[in-house]
Amino acid sequence: MKYSRMTKISPIWIPLFFFITTFAISSNHLKAQSNPVTIPNIIWFETYDLMSRFISNQDQDFDFSPNPDPLSSKSTDFPTAEEVSRKWLSRHPYPRDTVEKRIIGVMDDMQDNQAQGMGNVLPEDGRLMRMFTELLGAKHVVELGTANGYSSMWFCLALRETGGKLITHEIDPERIEMAMENFRRAGVEHLVTLIEGDAHENIKKLNGPIDILLLDAEKGGFCDYLEKLLPLVRKGGLIIAHDSSGEAHLMDDYFKAITENRDLETVFVDASRWGMCITRKMR
Repeated sequence: MKYSRMTKISPIWIPLFFFITTFAISSNHLKAQSNPVTIPNIIWFETYDLMSRFISNQDQDFDFSPNPDPLSSKSTDFPTAEEVSRKWLSRHPYPRDTVEKRIIGVMDDMQDNQAQGMGNVLPEDGRLMRMFTELLGAKHVVELGTANGYSSMWFCLALRETGGKLITHEIDPERIEMAMENFRRAGVEHLVTLIEGDAHENIKKLNGPIDILLLDAEKGGFCDYLEKLLPLVRKGGLIIAHDSSGEAHLMDDYFKAITENRDLETVFVDASRWGMCITRKMR
């Protein structure tokens, strides 16, 4: 915090200055008579000199803030939600039954051995997706961008409770093969329909109502996906766009489309560093 000298003079310093001035004059008178050189006199004369210089330079500012400790500078930074989550939560939820134990076991393997280059949601995002799916009692979930099926697994954990189904779209044959094998290993094939090919064309065949729509494919296609699928999303349904922070620079057109639509309400959530843009269809 910065203060000017004038700020500090009034009203405390002025009486003190006159006291020191009076004492110094008196001491100077004694010095003229007996020329005593004593420690008290030296102290008072030095104080008088300091105060005189202090007042004569009132136009300068002083910074009275404590010096920051470079070793503790990080202590003023808030931890991210991802950091707090990883401190207190396990990577995947504790399984509620043997079926979930099988699914989560496959998810652990996917994270350990398949995550590289997949662009998957992180576990923090997955927890939120699962929670939304269960809270909405979702029956019909649509995903664009299956990759190896990791985000689909999070939906499947919830759809077991809601009795719903997932339709997921992927264009890459290698990823499709990997995802189908993961679904088989986890025992969730009956919950998932994987559609191969160009999603921009294939989504024209979908029927509503859609409870949750996850956009996790190429960012340049988000506006087209939104235009074609928004009419199928039910009132109160959610559109979740992944990477809204990590790849925000690629999503300006999408952000403009959802924020200018008065029938939509949007919130940006950074459960993980990549972020999710969560939009609710209000009417």
